Amino acid sequence: MNSTEKHIKKFPYQIILGSASPRRQELLKGLGFNFICKPVNADESYSDDLKAGDIPLYLAKKKARAYPDPLKDNELLITADTIVWCDDKALNKPADFEEGKKMLQSLSGKMHQVYTGVCLKSNKKETIFLGSSNVYFKELKDDEIEYYLANFSPYDKAGAYGVQDWIGYIGIEKIEGSFYNVMGLPVRQLFEELIHF
Repeated sequence: MNSTEKHIKKFPYQIILGSASPRRQELLKGLGFNFICKPVNADESYSDDLKAGDIPLYLAKKKARAYPDPLKDNELLITADTIVWCDDKALNKPADFEEGKKMLQSLSGKMHQVYTGVCLKSNKKETIFLGSSNVYFKELKDDEIEYYLANFSPYDKAGAYGVQDWIGYIGIEKIEGSFYNVMGLPVRQLFEELIHF
């Protein structure tokens, strides 16, 4: 058994993913670690003083602190939050079709940032880190935006889109940084942080 296999198969913690996101579950599963899923219900409000990457870092920590059970010695909780940052403001999950359309129109033909804050917490320590990616959209036509919103219902996604969805196929020109961060977890960084936790 080589060292990587040992780190994954003999990982000393029971990982708890505090997220209901199917994308995060898929990405963590892809890293090879065993985990259980216990979504955390937390108030996702934050101060207007927070900007850009500070917002998801704050919310990831807030979610970790909202976990309802005391962590056992062998448990490690992972919480995360992702935002889209464009024109000096955060785009969170759209409330409805019209808000989703406005968000995608605001992203059309521009570069925006996607930030994911991640918190790793045991009963002895806590660490947080940030993933950052630049995403470039082509000029999106209104009928493309409307087709996407009507057929893919991205209302659980920051910025009203999923990079792995149809709109990503036809609309994204390039990404600087991690594709997986845009999906919801900076998995390269997460792997390194888990190994060194």
